[in-house]
Amino acid sequence: MKSPLLYAQAALTTAAAAVRWRLEHLAKEVKEGDDRGDSPISTVVIIVAAVAGALLIAGGLAAAYARANGKLSGILGG
Repeated sequence: MKSPLLYAQAALTTAAAAVRWRLEHLAKEVKEGDDRGDSPISTVVIIVAAVAGALLIAGGLAAAYARANGKLSGILGG
């Protein structure tokens, strides 16, 4: 019969080695200074511009519909 403590010790040793390897790998990446992707500021600017563009298009369509006084109801199959 095998001891459960022996299995636990083996599992902890394996987990500790994996954690140690991962931390060494991360430290190496930080030292090399790899590019980590887009700046969060530019991403926010792009998203805000896309939302503003969508609102302008929707507003323009709503203004065109209001100007036509509802005469566009047959265009979309309604």
